[in-house]
Amino acid sequence: MKMLGEPENQRRAFGIIVQQYTETLYWKIRRIVLDHDDANDVLQNTFLKAWNSIGDFQSKSKVSTWLYRIAINESLDHLRKQQHKISTDMDLSVANRLMADDYFDGDDAQALLQEAIAALPDVQRTVFTLRYYDEMKYSELSKLTGTSEGALKASYHIAVKKISEYVLNHSTNTTSNKKTI
Repeated sequence: MKMLGEPENQRRAFGIIVQQYTETLYWKIRRIVLDHDDANDVLQNTFLKAWNSIGDFQSKSKVSTWLYRIAINESLDHLRKQQHKISTDMDLSVANRLMADDYFDGDDAQALLQEAIAALPDVQRTVFTLRYYDEMKYSELSKLTGTSEGALKASYHIAVKKISEYVLNHSTNTTSNKKTI
């Protein structure tokens, strides 16, 4: 998709793209980075990167696929940067941070699931999130990530096993703690 013509036409066309994909991209990003403010930052970076590289876009893929790939890469970059930061709130679990987030509308079980997902390595977390929440086909995931479908299937199944073990262990610990109280 070459955006030829006047700069004003390019801005208008890109504005339409932003309107069309903002909500979908936000939720893809939010499921990976978890925090509302972080998701907004990553979303902004995604659109900035898309705008700056619009001239490089080739019509070999859909605009949505191109944007999703940028969003996923930006989300993973954000997670890598977060891992390098050591802060005082590291003691707070993901579940506690989510329950304190005004934008989180889940219950304790949903928070526990998000904590289990957050404990996954970045790639497994991304594959699980896109497959589980967005019901994305492995063929589409393969195009987005540049990874073989077989490797993606393996990552997904390993992620499911780790999440199950995490939830089971946490539930067992919570139940045994309640019994001793």
